[in-house]
Amino acid sequence: MNYKYIREAAYEANMQLPQLGLVLFTFGNVSEADRSQGLFAIKPSGVAYSDLSPEKMVIVDFDGNTVEGTLNPSSDTKTHAVLYKQWEGINGIVHTHSTYATAWAQSQRDIPIFGTTHADYNTVDIPCAPPMSDEMIKGNYEYETGFQIINCFKEKIWTIKRWRWCW
Repeated sequence: MNYKYIREAAYEANMQLPQLGLVLFTFGNVSEADRSQGLFAIKPSGVAYSDLSPEKMVIVDFDGNTVEGTLNPSSDTKTHAVLYKQWEGINGIVHTHSTYATAWAQSQRDIPIFGTTHADYNTVDIPCAPPMSDEMIKGNYEYETGFQIINCFKEKIWTIKRWRWCW
């Protein structure tokens, strides 16, 4: 089967990560979904951005199984698969290890909206998921990471909706 569109979209988005200073080395990835086929294209694991091409993107189903590609998909594939399966409204996922975001995440605090530039895109603080439990880490780590993200957003959205209702 030809997955040209999602391969090219994933490739183009991945190539922006180093250009924008959002990744170092081979860390980070972008995936692009094709919901009609229940598949996504994702960056292969450990491949330098300078060595990428659309043909090297790995095609994976929403259960995290490789459908097409000769390279191993990103180690984050199961996280992406969980998010695509649970959130039907998303068609792309970006995972970076940008220096400042990684440093901020260590604070275990949401990213506050301090100015109008931020508020152009978000009206509430950007959620930062709490650390995972030892049990989740010892289990299927990447799979559990997807649910850690989902649960964080559920809790934060519920809090936001409840807070707005009180006013």
